[in-house]
Amino acid sequence: MSLASGATARWPTAGLLLAAGGAIAFSAKAIIVKLAYRHGVDAVTLIMYRMLFAMPLFAGLAWWAGRGKPPLTKRDLLVVSGLGFSGYYLASFLDFAGLQYISASLERLILYLNPTLVLLFGVLFFGQRVQRAQLLAMAVSYAGVLLVFGHEVTITGPHTVLGAALVFGSAVSYAVYLVYSGQEVKRLGALRLTGWATLVACGLCLLQFVLLRPLSAALVAPEVLALSLLNATLCTFAPVVMVMLAIERVGATLAAQVGMIGPLSTVRMGVFILGEPMNLWIVAGTVLVLLGVGLLARARNPVEEA
Repeated sequence: MSLASGATARWPTAGLLLAAGGAIAFSAKAIIVKLAYRHGVDAVTLIMYRMLFAMPLFAGLAWWAGRGKPPLTKRDLLVVSGLGFSGYYLASFLDFAGLQYISASLERLILYLNPTLVLLFGVLFFGQRVQRAQLLAMAVSYAGVLLVFGHEVTITGPHTVLGAALVFGSAVSYAVYLVYSGQEVKRLGALRLTGWATLVACGLCLLQFVLLRPLSAALVAPEVLALSLLNATLCTFAPVVMVMLAIERVGATLAAQVGMIGPLSTVRMGVFILGEPMNLWIVAGTVLVLLGVGLLARARNPVEEA
């Protein structure tokens, strides 16, 4: 009995560690992208290599998650293609493009506004009611982003506006994916949907490179190839699996709360690896964004439980 109790007790610990590891690994993507840009590669080529290396992994995931299940219907393929375009192709490309102009810290804070965008889409397109506590939470989150954005504009100028707009577009695109993927997750399962949607994105990124760049553009520095391989495995595929395993063990709510470590880890890695500045503006903005997202989660819980 003691062995069973010990095994049960380890489940939450394992889930929390998986959630934290997934959040940190996913947040490291921005650091790796910024390092790759130092070798003269552009966003189209960089995201092509990321998806090229990730494609076999997600193909395996789609196959594994679909074992013993009926094949995808034409309707499933159409929906998955749309979700793959929005959630994994467009969101990824806009994010990579934006990272050419802004710091990794600001990028992560903007992307962390995702829950507020999902809430806004629910209000605009599905007639959901918004509570005052949710409005307050959103205001706090956006105040944090604007604080860091305003500070960065004074340093890098108008390029920050373009970069922030591109990354915010990425957050919007991924929020669209989250809003419309709910029913398909129930039909296919989260892992199977992720596998197929990412495969769609991989194909689009490869096609984009072929259409927009000469094949000679694929000749990049060995460091870019190594960083892209690391990005595809450690920062793309691994976090998906880790977060799904974490949700299985501790639930989506607790996994999301642990995921708040992501922006903090990005700020720290940006300082120690990229040499990005650490000052009171960034600290205050990060605290406000995390506080706002936390308040939003708390405000939403009573509605979800009702």
